[in-house]
Amino acid sequence: MTNNNEKMSREEAGRKGGEATAKKHDKEFFQEIGQKGGEATSENHDKEFYQEIGKKGGEARADQRDGSDD
Repeated sequence: MTNNNEKMSREEAGRKGGEATAKKHDKEFFQEIGQKGGEATSENHDKEFYQEIGKKGGEARADQRDGSDD
């Protein structure tokens, strides 16, 4: 937490802003903005983009699975 003589860090400002937004809005708000973001992303990227992020996600998940003590 900052005092009046110090600047707030970006991390703290982001956290406070996120908490304030979460208090103001409901689940439907976040679903709507998520859908809008997904639509915008799909308009700006091609099939290869999704293949690449899918591959990265799959590799990260495999690394998590391989590193666990299950």
